[in-house]
Amino acid sequence: MIVPVILCGGSGTRLWPLSTPEMPKQFLSLVSERSLFQETLLRLDGLAGLGNPIVVCNALHRGLVADQLAEIGAKARAIVLEPAGRNTAPAIGVAAGIASIGPVAGSGSAGSGSDPGGSDPGPVPGPVLLVLPADHVIADAEAFRAAVRHAVRAAGAGKLVTFGIVPTRPETGYGYIEQRADEGGWSIVTRFVEKPDLKTAREYLESGRFLWNSGMFVFGADMYLDELARYAPAIHAASEKAVAGMRKNGDVYELGSEFLASPSDSIDYAVMEKTERAAVVPLDAGWNDVGSWEALHDVLEKNADGNVLRGDIIALDAGNNFVIAASRKVALLGLDNVIVIESENELLIMKKDRSQDLKRLLEILAEKSR
Repeated sequence: MIVPVILCGGSGTRLWPLSTPEMPKQFLSLVSERSLFQETLLRLDGLAGLGNPIVVCNALHRGLVADQLAEIGAKARAIVLEPAGRNTAPAIGVAAGIASIGPVAGSGSAGSGSDPGGSDPGPVPGPVLLVLPADHVIADAEAFRAAVRHAVRAAGAGKLVTFGIVPTRPETGYGYIEQRADEGGWSIVTRFVEKPDLKTAREYLESGRFLWNSGMFVFGADMYLDELARYAPAIHAASEKAVAGMRKNGDVYELGSEFLASPSDSIDYAVMEKTERAAVVPLDAGWNDVGSWEALHDVLEKNADGNVLRGDIIALDAGNNFVIAASRKVALLGLDNVIVIESENELLIMKKDRSQDLKRLLEILAEKSR
């Protein structure tokens, strides 16, 4: 049984003012008529042995998750409500604990059933988790599913698998993964490296050994809990207590104060960079983490002038812009490479190449209580 674990806890501040704490980017329809969360679920169709997803989200978004699941006819194994975010390592620890109990426990080999993409991956104790952020864009769903099949086979060999994005440019905004020789669709991880400077990023790209760190994972639930206990025992203990003490109402699992006792840490720092079981599957499927307005502009269809225009907009002698007008007419004259996002209450205007600095602007707004 493959159990998708969909992480919906992000606040999406880098797409302000459209994305807000009440309506973060994963629940917005940014690249299609469906939200990013819904697209994440829909691209799983076609995977053999797929169970209902475990969705981990902020308690504030319980209604959003339920409504958007219903809109696409999906049912959740569990909607797990966090009282506050504690990063990905504790969230996945709780999901692994939930997946290991109930009807999916002891379900035998992962990926069983009719799988046109490959052979039987071999037995994995308990369910296999497919951990996915809810706010990524993947253009080629079949290439993604093929990569998942490789990852499930690697998990069957006892590996904790991450997906490494095949780099297309010397990117300084992502962490990197160095890989060893191909083992048949997956490779052993040599090391994880932090965001490099431009010179180092160019060297990584030329070497062909480095992949971008995607934040997506596949592993046995029991395997992850074992490694979490070994390398981050405080997180493991808090996750275990949170599962034991959660309040259940139908498919809604509400975490209490036990979860808040967990240290806040990512799965990369807590487990993946320390474990000797790390493996990576290369993924070349049009991936984008939509981490900025500039990144979103890159993946959307543009007009002849390179503009993305949504709403009542006039653009004259203007090119390579991204403009959203939510509540009024917006006109651009003689401007290139700018982002203009107009919502009912806020207006953002910035150079497109400054979109990574939006966090600094939001910190100033927060200091001014705005």
